[in-house]
Amino acid sequence: MAAARALLQPAPGTVPTLAPGLRARAAAVLLRMALDSALDAYWRRVTPSMTRIGKHRMLCLEWYAGQDTARRCRTTWSALSSACHYRACELPPAPAEVCARLPEVTGLLAALGGAGGRTGATPPPAPLTGPTP
Repeated sequence: MAAARALLQPAPGTVPTLAPGLRARAAAVLLRMALDSALDAYWRRVTPSMTRIGKHRMLCLEWYAGQDTARRCRTTWSALSSACHYRACELPPAPAEVCARLPEVTGLLAALGGAGGRTGATPPPAPLTGPTP
């Protein structure tokens, strides 16, 4: 988080050596890595088998961390992923665009780090089983 913040908001009096678009893209990569690490840590605490498949951990987050946290996580992760990828026919992300994601990632890190499992969410559905003989 600190490295991303330093890329997006250089200290007064410093002359950045990287172009603004490159700094924004690098900061987006760092922010997405922080979010991925927080998700991994969350799932290791809640149910370790969920750390193996990235798609499932995002889909099931709603059942464990609540709808709001899951929605914010999906939206932020998608926006950061889009900012991370280089596309020859598009402009790089603006630093202000990625900087707007800083508070959201900080809030998600707190929500995922402080939540000890099912926090006010609907419990997960019972496992499907076949008919009992």
